[in-house]
Amino acid sequence: MKTLFLLLLFCHVVSPVTHSLHFLHTGVFGDQKWPEFVGVTMVDGVEVIYCDSNISRAEPKQDWMTKALEHDPNHMDWFTDECHAGHRSFNAMMKTLMQRFDQTGGVHIYQRMFGCELDDETEEVNGYNQFGYDGEDFIVFDVKTETWIAPTPQAVDTKQEWDTDKAALAHIKNLLTQLCPERLKMFVNSGKSSLLRTELPSVSLLQKTPSSPVSCHATGFYPHRAVMFWRKDGEELHEDVDQGEILPNHDETFQMRVDLSSVTPEDWRRYDCVFQLSGVKEDVVTRLDKAEIRTNWGNIGIRKDEGGQQILNSTISGQGFFIPVYGSRII
Repeated sequence: MKTLFLLLLFCHVVSPVTHSLHFLHTGVFGDQKWPEFVGVTMVDGVEVIYCDSNISRAEPKQDWMTKALEHDPNHMDWFTDECHAGHRSFNAMMKTLMQRFDQTGGVHIYQRMFGCELDDETEEVNGYNQFGYDGEDFIVFDVKTETWIAPTPQAVDTKQEWDTDKAALAHIKNLLTQLCPERLKMFVNSGKSSLLRTELPSVSLLQKTPSSPVSCHATGFYPHRAVMFWRKDGEELHEDVDQGEILPNHDETFQMRVDLSSVTPEDWRRYDCVFQLSGVKEDVVTRLDKAEIRTNWGNIGIRKDEGGQQILNSTISGQGFFIPVYGSRII
């Protein structure tokens, strides 16, 4: 589902006034270790509602969402009804999908993502509704033409069938362009103290070995709408650069990294790492300085900080410092 997940990412320039409401449905067929169906609602990339086929109801995941729904219980009922409808849709779709792909068993993954993005300044709304199967796009709704797009031959019959249901097409368009942005505005207003906050990161230069790429690592930032890149002599680099993903931290902040390879010692001072956060005008710029690089060689051991986070404790020339360890992987 490459196209599906790319909707959650953004290009180099990030608008500080764009908000999003995503509904993510995942169904698993043939594996009883997981709930058959899971539904997650996200506002600006933050999980706010969760449901699955085991608990059979929607539950708020943020304090501000709980308070917002207390004033209007009908919204909570709507999310629960949407969860039940999503589960029914999964059961019906799996029969169709397995038939279309000529399958009789095995483990299969069904996904649906729908929702909207809203620009606060222009009021422009972008709605989307997509289905995926076993990691690939299956069928996509075109809001402008109110028709379905079949990116795979197995979806052609489904497209032709769904395109004839004009009432359903009108309902989907209304959901994506009217109902979704209305709810999004309400949620952003209810959670603005949390959703609209900005936290700048701590930026470190890391290197595993003297011959390894230099990693510029930013952690502790919020929101997740951020970009980071390397520059040389003030110009952004596109070669010899490896861009990492934005990953969540345990405290609802985020981390990311960008690696730089093929740096000659005499050129080190010509490079800098630039971090840009949505909603913040000034960039965080870190000059590539060999004396500032934290390394993984020397006397190394893993310990935990006061919050229980694993860190890599290293001492070189009598000076101690730490490098975060995420899971079993050293950044």
